[in-house]
Amino acid sequence: MQTTGKIAPDNLMTLEAYSKWRKTHHAEVIAHRKLRSVALGDHITVQFESELTMRYQIQEMLRIEKIFEEEGIQSEIDAYAPLVPDGTNWKATMLIEYPDINERKRELARLIGVEDRMFVEVEGHARVYALADEDLERENDEKTSSVHFLRFEFTPAMCQAVKAGAAVKLGCDHTNYPAHVAIAPETLASLAGDLR
Repeated sequence: MQTTGKIAPDNLMTLEAYSKWRKTHHAEVIAHRKLRSVALGDHITVQFESELTMRYQIQEMLRIEKIFEEEGIQSEIDAYAPLVPDGTNWKATMLIEYPDINERKRELARLIGVEDRMFVEVEGHARVYALADEDLERENDEKTSSVHFLRFEFTPAMCQAVKAGAAVKLGCDHTNYPAHVAIAPETLASLAGDLR
């Protein structure tokens, strides 16, 4: 799968070409996705997206839905391309996971606003709080969603620090879910590649 810096209909694979490619490269994409996933406590996972993960997502949707018409292809691109980082930020899918349905219902009610309390802290710099769910509101007065989309926007100095090897923490300071974790060096190396 060729990354080009911009996902467009003319640089996606046909359904046939993707089906062949997928057979030999599926495990690589899964490994890339796993490398860019950070567990925050026991119930939140932050999946940092990339052009590769979003290309894969789009190609998978086209394959599953058997979409081959221009309008349908563009619709998938419009849905997922905004999650590709653009050089000054990290973009991520945040998953709140509670296997037990009753516990999940209770905790999603307790975690209203959690997406706005997610932060990244680059060593030597102030915390950067997530800009969450810029496409649409994903919570109501009774509960938050189990899936949120986050954007962490960095200053040029922060980008340089990350690229130079500064330590970075991912955290949450929501009253009902206080947690933070150092992002592993191998994950950070991948994420540094998203910054210019």
